[in-house]
Amino acid sequence: MKVIVIIPAAGLGTRMAPVPSGKTAKGKNPHPSKQFTELAGTPILIHTLRKFVAVDPVSEIWVALRENEVEGFRERLQAESQDVLKKKIEFVAGGEHRQQSVEHALNAISAGPDDIVLVHDAVRPLVSAEIILEVIEAAKKYGAAIAGLPAVDTVKQVERAAEGAIIKATIPRASVVLAQTPQGFRYSVIKKVFDEAVADGFMGTDEASLAERSGHDVWVVMGSPRNIKITSPGDMDLAEFYLGN
Repeated sequence: MKVIVIIPAAGLGTRMAPVPSGKTAKGKNPHPSKQFTELAGTPILIHTLRKFVAVDPVSEIWVALRENEVEGFRERLQAESQDVLKKKIEFVAGGEHRQQSVEHALNAISAGPDDIVLVHDAVRPLVSAEIILEVIEAAKKYGAAIAGLPAVDTVKQVERAAEGAIIKATIPRASVVLAQTPQGFRYSVIKKVFDEAVADGFMGTDEASLAERSGHDVWVVMGSPRNIKITSPGDMDLAEFYLGN
């Protein structure tokens, strides 16, 4: 059994960029995509790759990038991050949406039915080896598993309105978890649910949502508050703090 990691990293990450002025919008040095934003002097994506390279069962990692970013990133790894290349790193052209990027990688990999495929956000660079290993083991046992956190805040269901939102119901916290990544699947499971989604023109919010739609049970293993997804400039401060501790 081999473990294959897919990291979709073709997004623009517009929430990380400053609001463009007339000058910066036309400048020659646009703000980098969030996965290339530097955290403690190193691109977030490289921090993320290092987490999976350090996990023994991981045999190969596929990174989905925008096509015009592949060669530059490959050269940067070879020049500055030889440690990442201890594992087999492959690149694939990403799609317009996350699901399409993962689909492109699934179509490129070679895997047996019981091999494990992990999908992880490019901008979750603080995931621990323990979480990765627990998701692998749960995916082996159940076919589909994700890292998740129990909700600690009160969760409200709302109806969107022109001036905001109106509360329609309170959802019991005991029945809610906040999904994280990695999300892990036996190859036979993830390939089936992606093929079904493509055939039906269905676009999910994450890989687990495709498995749920197909009727496959998805198990949850305990994530971590440190396993944050960097989506805004404020998240960088928290990530810097965690990285330093």
